[in-house]
Amino acid sequence: MDKGECLMVKIGLLLLLTLTLNASVYKSNCVSCHKKLPVSIDKYFYRYLLKYSSEKDVKQAMLGYLQKPNKSKSVMAEAFISRFGVKKESELSSGELKKALNTYWNTYKVFGKLK
Repeated sequence: MDKGECLMVKIGLLLLLTLTLNASVYKSNCVSCHKKLPVSIDKYFYRYLLKYSSEKDVKQAMLGYLQKPNKSKSVMAEAFISRFGVKKESELSSGELKKALNTYWNTYKVFGKLK
């Protein structure tokens, strides 16, 4: 293997590791908790997308809610909040939340998937 091929393999492994770590933060912290709720995790995404439209605005709104959750920031219906309350503040760091939100966005985004 020449130097160029070796470098490409290293870059590929680094990319794979980064994607795996991002997905694991999302799966172990977000998906595992949302499995306990009666509304699937994708429904939250679509509510945020409907209200905020763009990737930047959705992620910013979700990050703000996860860091400092309150009723006024929630996209859920009043009945849902009355029944289940507002979530507790996330214990994840800002960086971990951003990684999880990137995975979440890439999992459920509709842009480029519609025909």
